[in-house]
Amino acid sequence: MPAETPKIFPLGDSALVVEFGREISAELNARAIGLANHLDAKPFAGYIESVPAYASTAIFYDVFQVRQWFPASDSAFHAVANILEPISTSLDLTVHAEARLIEIPMNFAIEDALDLPIVSGRTGLTPNEVIDIFTSVDYRVFMLGFLPGFTYMGDVDPRIATSRKETPRLKTPKGSIGIAGRQTGIYPFESPGGWQIIGRTNIQIFDSKADPPCLLRPGDTVRFVPT
Repeated sequence: MPAETPKIFPLGDSALVVEFGREISAELNARAIGLANHLDAKPFAGYIESVPAYASTAIFYDVFQVRQWFPASDSAFHAVANILEPISTSLDLTVHAEARLIEIPMNFAIEDALDLPIVSGRTGLTPNEVIDIFTSVDYRVFMLGFLPGFTYMGDVDPRIATSRKETPRLKTPKGSIGIAGRQTGIYPFESPGGWQIIGRTNIQIFDSKADPPCLLRPGDTVRFVPT
């Protein structure tokens, strides 16, 4: 089946979005990541950065530089859109999405698995069964967001998929690993949060002094290892 023609629309006055589709899939995510990687490697005049999401990429640019380099265009948006249209439709962007397999040690002690009893009760499975199912799957990092370094990963096995908490916690411990529907993610530091916490890791997920500051990046594969 041919890929859907990407949609391009403005995001404020100095950014736009290239949308490859509206579903969570590894193929669409690979295209979103591939576009970001392509632009980082071959930027256009005025390019600032790209941020890939599940099935789209946000591209930020300097309006004044774009207007200076492409004066014939009606606007900076149209100039950048004209640059991105052939790239996003013609290139095989998936070849640019390099993946790494990263193992994350995960603790399931009572003080770390704050919501494991809730997930167990809602699914009708024992806590050990939930742990076995959760750690039997490798997870794709689809995107980063919400907090610096926070990972949106999937897909969680439908047998243990559990909706977010109705009332979020004011303090979710650093390193907590949670479930929200068929997504899982790691809290890089203590913060409010509504995901169901089933374990925790001591690995540093985000370090502002490191280069790069985020341990994980979109396109990576994560394997949780019980400790």
